[in-house]
Amino acid sequence: MATYAYIRVSTQAQTLENQKFEIAQWCSRNMLEVDFWITETVSGTVSWEKRKLGRLVRRMKKTDMLVCTEISRLGRNMLMIMSVLNACTQKGVRIRTIKDNFDLSDSINSKIIAFAFALAAEIERNLISQRTKEALAARKQAGMHLGRPQGHGVKVLRVKNDIPKISMMLAEGASKSSVARIYKVHRNTLSKCLKMQNR
Repeated sequence: MATYAYIRVSTQAQTLENQKFEIAQWCSRNMLEVDFWITETVSGTVSWEKRKLGRLVRRMKKTDMLVCTEISRLGRNMLMIMSVLNACTQKGVRIRTIKDNFDLSDSINSKIIAFAFALAAEIERNLISQRTKEALAARKQAGMHLGRPQGHGVKVLRVKNDIPKISMMLAEGASKSSVARIYKVHRNTLSKCLKMQNR
């Protein structure tokens, strides 16, 4: 029997260390040794078969164990999580989650609990999404700008810094489209920068 630890975060800004620490502590308390650590930075909405998780499940064998901090690490919606659990059940792979205290074995009770956890994870995701949309709508209604401040991209700043040079290129007959390609910005972005400079 091999023990695999699976760690997933959604963005580079998140850290893998917290999950690794939790798994290591849990394994130590349960006198288990992790044979393989699998980590990846990818959104849980990406199909699990296309992630490292998919390759992991395909290589695992009967009686192997997959450990992760919580069931939502496997996926971000009910159907995806159930698909992972089903694939593992068919192979005889055991899944343990630490925060959920979930133990998947080939029993009807495990499958019912897995369904409940997956449903709860999807409901939580939908609630977070709804709260985010409501907050953004409130900010928009209040007249606040949403998203990245306009004109603060690295490429845009380079254009603004090179306005005298760009003006000379245009005066010598270069088209705005060709200049925009040189600076890797859209033609409209270049035009906006020129208009702002001429105000």
